This record gives sequence, C-alpha cells and structure tokens, in this order.
Amino acid sequence: MSVERHYDREFVRTFFTSPTAVEGEDDSAKMIQSAAQLRGLKAPDVWVPDNEDATAPSMRDEGVENIISVVAEHGAEFPGEIHPRMVWHRERPTTRYQGFQHMLQIANPDNGAVEHIDGFVIPEVGDIDDWKKADEFFTIVENEYGLEEGSLSMSVIVESGEAELALGDLRAEMGKPSNNLERLFLLVDGEVDYSKDMRGMTPTGELPSWPELRHNTSRGASAAGLIAVDGPFDDIRDIEGYRERMIDNRAKGMIGIWSLTPSQVVEANTEPLPPQTGSWLLTAGDTDIELEQTNGKHIYDGDSVSLSVEDDDTHHLVVGSDEHTLDRDELRSELLKMTAYVPSMDDIVDSMEEFEAAKEAGKGAIAMTQSATLVIDGVEIDIETDRMWDEATYQAAMTPIALFQDVYEHRTDQHNELEDRYGADVVNRATQVGN
Repeated sequence: MSVERHYDREFVRTFFTSPTAVEGEDDSAKMIQSAAQLRGLKAPDVWVPDNEDATAPSMRDEGVENIISVVAEHGAEFPGEIHPRMVWHRERPTTRYQGFQHMLQIANPDNGAVEHIDGFVIPEVGDIDDWKKADEFFTIVENEYGLEEGSLSMSVIVESGEAELALGDLRAEMGKPSNNLERLFLLVDGEVDYSKDMRGMTPTGELPSWPELRHNTSRGASAAGLIAVDGPFDDIRDIEGYRERMIDNRAKGMIGIWSLTPSQVVEANTEPLPPQTGSWLLTAGDTDIELEQTNGKHIYDGDSVSLSVEDDDTHHLVVGSDEHTLDRDELRSELLKMTAYVPSMDDIVDSMEEFEAAKEAGKGAIAMTQSATLVIDGVEIDIETDRMWDEATYQAAMTPIALFQDVYEHRTDQHNELEDRYGADVVNRATQVGN
C-alpha cells in the first residue's frame, strides 16, 4: 500500500501555541491578537490558539469567543495555517463534549471564523478508537453547517502510552469506510503529559527526553503520510539547546517543533533551512567545531587539537590525549576522518544541477570533489575528498531542497527574507531544481 498525502504541505517547521484568554487583563484576547499580527519568519507555519493547557479552565468559554473574533478579523491576512486546540480527554466524556461544543461554536459560518480555520488540534487522545471518536465529532460539525466532509483537518497530540501504541494501528485504519481519518494532518509529541502518563522521573525533576517517542511519532507519520512535530522545549532562554533538539529531530525525519515564543518561532523557521554559507567542521573529542574561514582558508582555534611540523615530511598531531607522528599523506588521511563539510544552499543546488546534467548525458554516477586548506596552529594542510553521487544521493539531497520549495510555495510572506538570506539567483535555482 503506497502512502498518499491528503494535504498540500509536505513540511511544517513551526507549531506555535498562544493562550486564547488571559485572566486579569483589560483585553483577554491580547495574546492571540498579537500572534495574529506575526509575519515573515516571525510567523509560524501552524498557529494554534490554545484553548486547552495554555488557557485557564475558567476562561475557556471566553477563549472560544476570542478565537472567533480574532480569526474573523485577521484570519484572511495570517500567512500560516490556523488550527485551534480544543479540550479533549480519552477518559473524560464531559471534557470531550465541551470540546465538541466549542468546535461547533467556532465552525458556525455565521460567526465568520471558520473560512480562515484549517482544522483543530485534539490533545490527550487514547487508543485508535478514541481517534475515530474525535473524527466522528469533526464529521458531525461539518454536516451541521454543510461543510465538505474532511475539510477540517485533525491534528492529535500524543500524550500517553495508549496514543503511542495507536500510531501502529493508524495506517491500517485510514481509508476504511467507517472513518474519515484521512483528515489527519499533524502528529505532535506532548512530552509533559506523556511523562506523567509513563511515570517518568529524572533526578533533577526535568522532563525525560523520550527519544523513543519522537522516533515512533516520526515513523507513524511517515507510514501514514502525515507530518510529525516535536513537543515543547520549555527552557525558552536556551536557544542553543533548542537548536540541538531540532538537529537531533531532523536525523529522525522530524522537521517540525513546538514553539512557545515568537523568538522560538524564528529559530524553528530558520534552523531546518539549508545554510546560507558552507562550513567545515572539525571533530575534537565529542564536539564538532565550525572552522573560521579567512581568505579562503579554514582555521581551527581551540585547545583540543594541536599540530606541529617536526621536519619537511613529519608532523606531530595531538587530539586530546592521543598523539600521532605522521607523514603528510597520513596527516591528510587522519584529518579527513576528523572533518566534514556542511554544504550551503548554493552548494546543494550546484551538485544537484551537475548530477542532473550527468544523468542527461547518460551517466548513472559521478564523483563530486570537495577541497579545503585547513590551518591548525599556523600549519597549513590541503585536504580533498571525493564523494560518489548516484540517484540515491541525489534524492537525499532533495529533502532539504524540497523543504525550501515547500516553504517558498506556501509562505509568500517570507520571500523577501529568503532572497536576503540566499540571494535571488540561488532562490530561483532552488525552486527549479529537481522539478
């Protein structure tokens, strides 16, 4: 069975939640009013007016009124998608009914908001039957107002062991006449409630990282043709930690991440895109260090690696506690093991265009050469590596380019910023390559 995608977007970088009603404020809707004004890289791919955890229970009815008012007024101009988060709970029928009533209110065409709303986010789902129960409520809402069945997408937050196990049932259930689970859009990790459900503990009281949950969610999304999004990163001041989390996620095929603040939105919108400039990395111990580029040379400035010349063809290399006496060829070989190149957008496009031309000429594989002059403790050494490009390599390179193309297609408000980042020529070539 092939995987069919049921939505336009192939990627979501940012899932941004904001309280729908703030108690004690003259304008309880000020947070979603502010979110609705975000544009460019400050605006998320998916904005989630959050009428669950981010909003006090006593304010949720008012929160629904605020969603309707703000989305009706600003929804047409908002550049991303809008998916309000409703209350739901696998074990609480009264909570599910409240969420259903709120959905009915928001989706009423007379209120002027539903035409700008792409779907709803459902938290605290349980087993696959609970997912289908939520789908039934969506169908009732659509039929109530004459909306096309399946027009409101459903995203779920995986916050329990039950929901995680349901990921394995999802692909088999989608497409059955008894449900409309094709409306599913995002699978989102909810590590906070998941930790509570799993009774996870750490000595510091911080959340466990749950790499298995992120892997399972990404795998479930891939199998069912959906999009996976990681949960919230609570330490909003730890920008470097947020970046590292995104890098780790991307290795699992998970591009999107929850954003709690506009500054996290900018990071999450930017980090997955190909770099503006290429860079060489030198591995020193467990750390990858980006080398500084000066006058076409790549310079290491640190204490973990040292290099000296003993005579014309003998070098002394120290890496941590390991010492090596090497001739020049051995030194090149050792440095090649310790280095890696991170290609820029221009580099990726160049390589893809070169491979496309080779394919047109009847070649199935070609060698791509990457060279650099490294400088360690003032000692210069030239390195060069060849990488074979075949169709599999080309398709792997297409993933970051496809992300860029998806962004460029769906986020026209970011065009100017993308051209400022890469240059108009690179942007134009990146939109054409692979097509």
